[in-house]
Amino acid sequence: MFVWLTVPASARAGEEKKKATGVTKEQRLEAIRRAQVWSQTPVSAMDIRRGPDSPKAFTPDELVTCEYVEKKMAGNSPKFTCRLSDNDEVKVKFGKTNGEVYAEVATTRLLWALGFGADRMYPVRVECHGCPPGFKGAPQPNAKPVIVEPASIERKLPGKAIETHEDSGWAWPELNLVDERAGGAPRSQVDALRLLASLLQHTDSKPAQQRLLCVSHEKKSDEDLAACKEPLLMLNDVGLTFGHANTFNRNGPGSVNFEEWSKTPVWKETTGCVGNISKSMTGTLENPVIGEAGRAFLASLLNQLTDAQLHDLFDVARFSMRSDHTTEQWVAAFKQKRDEVANRSCAR
Repeated sequence: MFVWLTVPASARAGEEKKKATGVTKEQRLEAIRRAQVWSQTPVSAMDIRRGPDSPKAFTPDELVTCEYVEKKMAGNSPKFTCRLSDNDEVKVKFGKTNGEVYAEVATTRLLWALGFGADRMYPVRVECHGCPPGFKGAPQPNAKPVIVEPASIERKLPGKAIETHEDSGWAWPELNLVDERAGGAPRSQVDALRLLASLLQHTDSKPAQQRLLCVSHEKKSDEDLAACKEPLLMLNDVGLTFGHANTFNRNGPGSVNFEEWSKTPVWKETTGCVGNISKSMTGTLENPVIGEAGRAFLASLLNQLTDAQLHDLFDVARFSMRSDHTTEQWVAAFKQKRDEVANRSCAR
């Protein structure tokens, strides 16, 4: 069993100094106006078990061998950096009691299958060479390799972040700036993203947990980035999902908690169309008002998911390791929430 310490906020602040990127506030806001949130996807044909395919993908439960790298890492969840090759370092999240190991796999695959932007999270086992005790501190070259499981490895969605400073991200109220007349996403798609985040109980919704990405970026100059032709508003860190939004973003109730998630309604009230999610101390998403077009758009996407895909979603993310509940129970809870979206009317 691994033991880790919570890093004091004062220490984290020193580790996470924000670096300016050269993109101005005005350029960032203009990119948000023109941003998309969704792209056409053959939902029912997406292989949720295998996940996004790329030369750097991993198969479910693959044993990945890597060399430990000493790096300071943001956040409180257990994680470390590991080198696969000279130019390939990955972030490894780990720990049987760490809900983020499971939640990020499920949530990113759901977003990906539905057509929303998401990073790639792969459920793996890791053979770590040179790992120190507690996965903190200097590498230990003579240490025996350590098998780390369960674990997940992150691959970022290709592109470059459009930000005024490091991790500036975007806050949920800024979705109101997206303007279809300027080439941005229609409100139906924006509302669908709001409602999906509420359904998932994306509690840690501070700006750093969402990313404004230039998916067409190829060059390095800030001028080219500011004029990005394909800005995308996406969720960046989704480890606290499939639970219940809570004030302090606690992992226990907020990440892969069947009791909390299954009993939390999608809607705030028995009538009307206000999404049911309370704002945490760091969060920016709270009880969003959803239009009928957005509700219908999300309902259409969710209804394309097959029973086999839903089974794969919770099985590949290994929810049964985190929860005493079966994959079938998680699928049933998901379908209940899908019905709540489908059976409501927001016409106004």
